[in-house]
Amino acid sequence: MNMQEAANRADAMLDATFAAIKPEVQWSPTATTTGSCDVTRRRMVMTIVSEQRRGNFLGLVERFWKQSGYAIKSVNPDPQMPAIFAQSRDGFAISVSVGAKGNVDFEVDTPCVEESSVTEPTSQPNGASYADTWPLPLPNVHSDFWSAGIPPTSG
Repeated sequence: MNMQEAANRADAMLDATFAAIKPEVQWSPTATTTGSCDVTRRRMVMTIVSEQRRGNFLGLVERFWKQSGYAIKSVNPDPQMPAIFAQSRDGFAISVSVGAKGNVDFEVDTPCVEESSVTEPTSQPNGASYADTWPLPLPNVHSDFWSAGIPPTSG
């Protein structure tokens, strides 16, 4: 497997994870990074996940990863900044973490593979893309379910 093939596998893992999240959340790709033999793909959830729904969201992701055969390596139960770290059978690390401002980020780190060039992800976000934006905006999409307890903003 080369770095591009590993990046494609990472994208497929993220695609499957986001497909399992119901109701759907909007997401955007963020920076892809490459090392000498590995790739990191990232996605940021643009849907506001309220503190009241955070446990539901993380539980849904964890159950999907377990059903997909991923081993849960670590869980950070911090109420403000929880995270789940898992690994696929073929050595890909996948994680979800909640940031200090309630932002939810996903990351897949590939194992070391054969060096090659890597293209940007081909998966299209289901909302605005912030792939080339810095600093990244905070989540700004209201969901009747995931944003429970947070009133929608009017424009």
